[in-house]
This record gives sequence, C-alpha cells and structure tokens, in this order.
Amino acid sequence: MTAPKPTPAIFRALALNLMLALALLAGGARDASSASARQIDADVDDALHHFYRSVGGAKELMRDAAGVLVFPSVIKAGFGVGGEYGEGALRRQGYTEGYYNTVSASFGFQLGAQARTVIIVFMSDEALGSFRRKNGWKVGVDGSVALITVGVGGSIDSNQIKKPVIGFILDQKGLMYNLTLEGSKITRIDR
Repeated sequence: MTAPKPTPAIFRALALNLMLALALLAGGARDASSASARQIDADVDDALHHFYRSVGGAKELMRDAAGVLVFPSVIKAGFGVGGEYGEGALRRQGYTEGYYNTVSASFGFQLGAQARTVIIVFMSDEALGSFRRKNGWKVGVDGSVALITVGVGGSIDSNQIKKPVIGFILDQKGLMYNLTLEGSKITRIDR
C-alpha cells in the first residue's frame, strides 16, 4: 500500500495549522513580554528553589558553574505544528546579568499546551563567553546542551557534569525525560 499523494487540501490544512500555532505562540509571547525584570527575577528565584528541592546535588552543581540561564516557564502550544516561547535570566554568582527569550518550532502530531522550566548551566567560562558573544544562540548549531537525567536516588549523575553546557527540563513534578532543546533559539532581550 502506498502513501496518499499530498493534495492542495493537505497543504492548506498544514498552512492553517501553522498559522494557528504561530498565533497561539505570539499570544503567549505578547503576554510573557510584558513581564518586568523584577517579575522575571522572582520567577527565576522560584524555579531555582524548586530545582534545588527536586534534584539532589543541584546546589553544589550551581556553585561550580560559570553561569546559569533559567527560563521559569516555557510555554509549548500546538495543533499539528507547534511552538515554544519563554523568558528568563542569565545569572552569574547569584546575580542577574541579562534577560533572554527562547523560541522554537516543532512539527508532527501535537495538540494542546504545556509549560515547563528550562535550566541551562554553563560549566566553564569559555562556554559562557561563547554564549554571550552570540546574538541569537541556537542550541545544536552554536552550542550543544547535554540534557541531564537524574540517577538512582534522585541525584545528578556526576559523570555527566563534565560537559561544558548542560541542561535540565522540569515540570511541576520534577525532571522530564525524552525531551530536547535542539533547535531552540535564545536571544538577549531588554528589560
């Protein structure tokens, strides 16, 4: 049995789904862009406290990091074609150094919306410097992010923290698995 040939109706349906997903993403982006620097900082603090409570060894990891980029709420929405948007802050030695957004698009079957927290940890000054020099840093193109999963006992696997840039994706319950940051574009924003 052969697959059906794409028809103009299929292309119209895909285009409609793409426009709907982009409209949902733009609506969420507009609401998120109204967040003040003070609100972003408060949300970043909350996200980091949740991370420290959920993951053993997280505080120790942060003490050794050159910097951490925290997106407290990355909203993913889609209907066939999807997109993600979130705003966050880059912290060095506990202080906010700048504000950033993350944007990505995805294709394939998807329906609905969900929120997640994304934490990207720069383990070396070189990795952090490379990120800061780029305007529009793209995961997988400008730098690789090794996603960390929690080992037995709920602690960070120390073998994985030797990478220059590591990432964590959390939902309300804790770390999430089988996700990727590949293709996400991170850009500095004014707040």
